[in-house]
Amino acid sequence: MTPVIPGFDHQRVTVADDVDLYVAVGGSGSPIVLLHGFPQTHLMWRHVAAELAADHTVICPDLRGYGASGKPAETDGTVYSKRTMAADVVALAKELGHDRFALAGHDRGALVAIRAGLDHPGAISHLASLDVLPTLDMWDILHGADAAVAFHLYLMAQPPGLPEQMIGASADAFFGHFLDAWTADPDAMPADVRAEYLRASRDAVPSIVADYRASAGIDVEHERADRAAGKQLLMPVTVLQQDWGSRLGYDVADLWRAWAPDLVHGTLTAGHFMAEEAPGDVVDAVRALVKR
Repeated sequence: MTPVIPGFDHQRVTVADDVDLYVAVGGSGSPIVLLHGFPQTHLMWRHVAAELAADHTVICPDLRGYGASGKPAETDGTVYSKRTMAADVVALAKELGHDRFALAGHDRGALVAIRAGLDHPGAISHLASLDVLPTLDMWDILHGADAAVAFHLYLMAQPPGLPEQMIGASADAFFGHFLDAWTADPDAMPADVRAEYLRASRDAVPSIVADYRASAGIDVEHERADRAAGKQLLMPVTVLQQDWGSRLGYDVADLWRAWAPDLVHGTLTAGHFMAEEAPGDVVDAVRALVKR
């Protein structure tokens, strides 16, 4: 059986023309939307969501192009831009009855959350980002031999055709590499959950590549325009990351503070998949955030 978040209702919600999102919803109280990362689905939030549902309405969608959500064709760069994906999330919350909500994202989901905070500040009351940098900063610090750790960013930035063919030819090996290499505690990702991530990613190669391709193109353009205009995330922001800054020689909090003046920044010893490896720490951080 496909793993689910126990006690949550599952439904499909139309958020744009011919695009619907698959979403798990549970709990009651002020709303929190949780956005998953790569190469995962909403299931990565299973522990965090169950805890937060004691006090909040928790909304966990599969992002456009991932999991059981719609996967429109990449007709141009806007289809999987973070601007478009952020609009999906705001539309989803509104369809579920929430005009304003707290938003937390991990990895790719954090990039969508950042864009939602910049584009829809009236809708996002609080914002949490797990283990990612804003797009411009990410590209700025990845250079030389240190960039080898992020080879997938460069592969999926290539024009349509070759990346999809290469990844599709060995999808389980490709996606499984990241599930293994980025996990400090393999026991945090049970076999049935890992298998579901692989199945979902295997079935979504073109749209996952399109998501990454957008981050090397139109998403960069959007963030450059924001930086030039002095646009910031003015809501309370919490960032949790591995200690990549000390390893790669940059000040993570300083980079984030340029985008988010009301910032709480912390590092965890867990691996990249911290919502599964250290769910208690993530829950505590989100609960502290929404009280600010």
